[in-house]
Amino acid sequence: MQLKKIKIANLVARNNVFLAPLAGYTNCVFRKMCYDLGAGLTFTEMVSAKGLCYNSKNTRELLMLDGQEGIRAVQLFGSDPYYMRKAAESQDIAPFELIDINMGCPMPKIFNNGEGSALLKNIPLAQKIVSECKKSGKAVSVKFRIGIDAEHIITRDFAVAMRDAGADMITIHGRTRDKIYSGEVDYNQISLAKSAVEIPVIANGGIFSASDAEKLMSETGADGVAVARAALSDPFIFAQLTGGGAPDKKAYIRRQLSETFRLFDERFATVYMRKMLAFYSKGLSGAAALKLRLFACKSKEEIESILEEMPL
Repeated sequence: MQLKKIKIANLVARNNVFLAPLAGYTNCVFRKMCYDLGAGLTFTEMVSAKGLCYNSKNTRELLMLDGQEGIRAVQLFGSDPYYMRKAAESQDIAPFELIDINMGCPMPKIFNNGEGSALLKNIPLAQKIVSECKKSGKAVSVKFRIGIDAEHIITRDFAVAMRDAGADMITIHGRTRDKIYSGEVDYNQISLAKSAVEIPVIANGGIFSASDAEKLMSETGADGVAVARAALSDPFIFAQLTGGGAPDKKAYIRRQLSETFRLFDERFATVYMRKMLAFYSKGLSGAAALKLRLFACKSKEEIESILEEMPL
């Protein structure tokens, strides 16, 4: 795909292949891994604005940076403009340069609380959230879906509304909320939004290969792409998309394993790296048996032993 830098307010991403926020996965170690493999911009997993304002320890842990390179981007979610601004202006968010607002999460727990993709039903409220976050002085982007369902497609109008409220970039997941992560991506809707606004438009959804990214770019005219679920099983897709050559996969995963255990407590690190190696085993011979062994692991050494056996 055609690489280019992306200007987001006064920030410049080194290329237009981004790692999308992934709840439960895009911690600082994984973000650094993807950045080193070529990603132009990475985001924290989604962070509750109210959780920050109420001093939640678990919420704060999502903001760990550990010397991250490139633009430091945090994704906030919430439906109350007051708390969104308060979080945006907090000391917790001070190290971050870009605030991405989640208006696309389709999961019932978030949606039923009026957050994430529920904001697609209330454009004035969504605009108020953006304008309040802009008062922090930071660059602001918005990630959203094309609508709640097929009868309520609002992509173009929502894109214009976000631009008018002050958003410096938008990322569009080309599915409706009711589809969750299944079904075809609607290229036309992303294209309509791109033609309506002059701020950068990043296309998201259905990217599992270089050809998928090429098609998404060519069909939508988007300025860049955001890779989500594919990065979990194949973070090396960033090297492929950015021309970084064939990386030493085990070397990267060894470093991820080591850094995860260095920065996080043993229980979290063990559970997290078991899940990550299960993703990395996708498509390998004997993957099912490998996963059974992985989920029985209770230490870094046991996980490391299985990694060495994996034919990556």
